[in-house]
Amino acid sequence: MVRPSGLLTRQEEPVPLKSICVTLSIREFVAGVAATLNYENEEKFPLETFFVFPMDEDSAVYSFEAMVDGKTIKAELKDKKKAHIIYESAISHRHQAFLLEEDKCSRDVFCCNVGNLQPGSKVALTLKYVQELPLEADGALRYVLPAVLNPRYRCSGSPEDSCLDLKTPIVPLDDLPYAFSMTATVSSQHGIETIQSNCPLSPIEYLGDKKTSAQISLADGHKFDRDVELLIYYREVHTPSVAVELGNPKNNPDGLMKDPSAMVCFYPNIPEVEPSAICGEFVFLMDCSGSMQCPISKQDKSQLRIEAAKETLILLLKSLPVNCYFNIYAFGSSFEAFFPNSVKYTQDTMEEALRRVKLMRADLGGTEILTPLQVIYREPSTPGHPLQLFVFTDGEVTDTFSIIKEVRNHRLRHRCFSFGIGEGASTSLIKGIARVGGGTSEFITGKDRMQAKALRALKHALQPAVEDISVNWDLPRGLSAKTLSPEQTVLYKGQRLIVYAQLTGTMPPEEGTGEVCLNYTLQGKSCENKVTFSLQPKLDDNFTIHRLAAKAFLQSMDIGFGETPAKTKKDVLKVSIDCGVISSHTAFIAINKDINKPVQGPLACRDIPRPVLLGAAAPMPQCKSVGSARIFGCRHGSQPPPNIFQAMKLPVQDITPQELKDLDVGSWGFDLPTRAPPVFGETYLVQLISLQNADGSWDLDEDLARILGISLKDLWSALPVKDADSSSWATVLAVVWLHAKAKHQQCEWELLEKKARTWINSNAASIKKKLVKAAIAFTKSSVDPAVFGI
Repeated sequence: MVRPSGLLTRQEEPVPLKSICVTLSIREFVAGVAATLNYENEEKFPLETFFVFPMDEDSAVYSFEAMVDGKTIKAELKDKKKAHIIYESAISHRHQAFLLEEDKCSRDVFCCNVGNLQPGSKVALTLKYVQELPLEADGALRYVLPAVLNPRYRCSGSPEDSCLDLKTPIVPLDDLPYAFSMTATVSSQHGIETIQSNCPLSPIEYLGDKKTSAQISLADGHKFDRDVELLIYYREVHTPSVAVELGNPKNNPDGLMKDPSAMVCFYPNIPEVEPSAICGEFVFLMDCSGSMQCPISKQDKSQLRIEAAKETLILLLKSLPVNCYFNIYAFGSSFEAFFPNSVKYTQDTMEEALRRVKLMRADLGGTEILTPLQVIYREPSTPGHPLQLFVFTDGEVTDTFSIIKEVRNHRLRHRCFSFGIGEGASTSLIKGIARVGGGTSEFITGKDRMQAKALRALKHALQPAVEDISVNWDLPRGLSAKTLSPEQTVLYKGQRLIVYAQLTGTMPPEEGTGEVCLNYTLQGKSCENKVTFSLQPKLDDNFTIHRLAAKAFLQSMDIGFGETPAKTKKDVLKVSIDCGVISSHTAFIAINKDINKPVQGPLACRDIPRPVLLGAAAPMPQCKSVGSARIFGCRHGSQPPPNIFQAMKLPVQDITPQELKDLDVGSWGFDLPTRAPPVFGETYLVQLISLQNADGSWDLDEDLARILGISLKDLWSALPVKDADSSSWATVLAVVWLHAKAKHQQCEWELLEKKARTWINSNAASIKKKLVKAAIAFTKSSVDPAVFGI
């Protein structure tokens, strides 16, 4: 799109955006959002303004309107190319015009253009959208308002008019010329347990005897320094349900909107079974671009993204099953593979991978994922080992749709699990590749631990595939259901499944009911989940279920601008325009036709400034030289644990007494506090895990002794069975330590601990009871022997 030239920053001229006001309504697990942008032209000539508004990729934007001098102007949804022509024509004829569209490179960024804003004029632009709220592992519903839009890396070949190639001025938070506010209403028929936020809130007001609703607002003075995140805990969150919404046949005589729509929410009780003998090929694609040097969040002592990623890789490597295959790719502007091809998981290959993980730095420039992806997919499959791809990135790319298309093209030969690191990560990229790749997506922000979320995904990847998935309807005669959601190809334990359908035919009289059944097979066993529901549609003026159903359809058909096949573009345009839900091929356009005469004077351009945020360049961490080695990752004022040198295989004699004193070397015994302090480098847990062998065992050596805080001589003396394999004794001690001192992080080490117990059962079954009893007594811990199956 051609816009008037001459970018003017705030230091030279004021900008017209005065405030952003967000009104949020959450009912059960669906959020309705209205965001109002208030503009005022204080200059003496007309302006064209441009603002970038981020939101979640799952959002279904269905309304855009302008309030100008008391007059409401409703925008129309049109083919994007036509909308651009109309907008440019209106601007050239000096009429007032408004344009809202998805960015050409990402579905979670919207571009708002206001053309010919007259001198002294005030305009309020309101866009509305609905979205499903994802369910966290602890049962919380998570709503995120992305107040942060990091500058995103521009790669070769990205569209020149993408708003992700941001040229808007950047100013400090305190100098932002516009304010931000949010109010929210939360309601659930089952009652609200509690609501948490990463941002300061005004006192929450709960209503109803069972706290069925709550009023929320951000505390005064909130800045654009982070995403606004709400975690909502209901009393009953895993109850399956069906909601039926009345259609709108008068205004929509054809298409999706005319008939009732149903939203089915399943919580399938998928049993956890033993992994199959097929282990898999695990490929980890890790972002090492410069932005990974930033902290995960702006909170005090927040871990650097690259350091959290390295810890996560160590945990994943130690948790891999015996006899699998694996490889690791570090990528940025270029990429590096740890091995030429995926290699068998052995002690030697694991140690080589760990050595290279510890050397990883955020030093590979920009973020280009597509090329290493293509290289991975070109590699021949390992027979009997299905590919499981894990992608870690802070999501700062612009070729999002090309990446999603590449993953989608190979969906039949692998599953893709994705992780967005830090605020501002692209939800379009992270959710998109997981959705088309049959995996799961996770976002790591604030105090979230990447390790826990990555290990949860690995547990999913290790589970046998759920097969023959189908949704079947039992409805009264004369009524049928057409599923609108994309075909479900994968299910995971503990996850919610949402299905949308269009109900056509004759609705039954009062008291009519229907039934919907989810069927699937797991390891040859048939499973089903049934839900009975009322067939009395409810009226919703916003047609929330219809909009979400349309969004689900568009997500499955609309790959992205320039990527959607021509044969499906027609269907995408029809559903988008009929339902009023924006797509990559449509845009909202509004022209103020009430202006009697054209706007006078030359038109100037103003791009709304962005705050300096996490995407800005971060200072390199301080480091300390130790002999010929360098220890990276420390933050100002932090101290390394004493055994970091052993964990990194650095000889203690290379450290001077004064350096040891400066590093505050202390006791490493079992009297350590349960939660290891957030200190430099590797935590006690990560050090212990780093010592585990590929087969699940530990060696009885000085490294393990130092972590346990017991001399190696005393460990040997306490060996309860004469001539027993010392590794059996070491492995039992390590497992006891995990349960005694790292119980709060069990979700991170349970897979590798299970591998250790399997090794004990295979190599020390006859003496296991004696070893466990002696280890618990020797360490004076209260670990229950039952954890060893005794």
